Amino acid sequence: MTQNALLETKSLAEVGEDIGLAEGTKLVNAFREANPDATPGYYIGRNIIDQILNQPGCVGINFRKCLSENEEHLVYTGVDAEGKDILTYSVVTNTGDIVKENGIVADKIVIDWTVINGG
Repeated sequence: MTQNALLETKSLAEVGEDIGLAEGTKLVNAFREANPDATPGYYIGRNIIDQILNQPGCVGINFRKCLSENEEHLVYTGVDAEGKDILTYSVVTNTGDIVKENGIVADKIVIDWTVINGG
């Protein structure tokens, strides 16, 4: 989806669509051919995605490229319906008090795929 199409979207929760295997493969291959030395992709587990999406008012996730020790990876945050990062939010405690909680600002987890895939 282009930036202009994103701006025309009625709801940020609607951003994204299934493009199918053929189109996805074409796009991935085009990137890899144009950028053979680039990081080919990232894996993010369901648990952190669920935690981010379960924050009050969250309609999506922002993924930002970043560097840590010269290694490119992602930092990701929840986004509200106005397109703002959810950095804090209010919750009502069991005693009826309203308190501020920090929003989730997540980062990668290093995975040793040789261990996961049985060596």
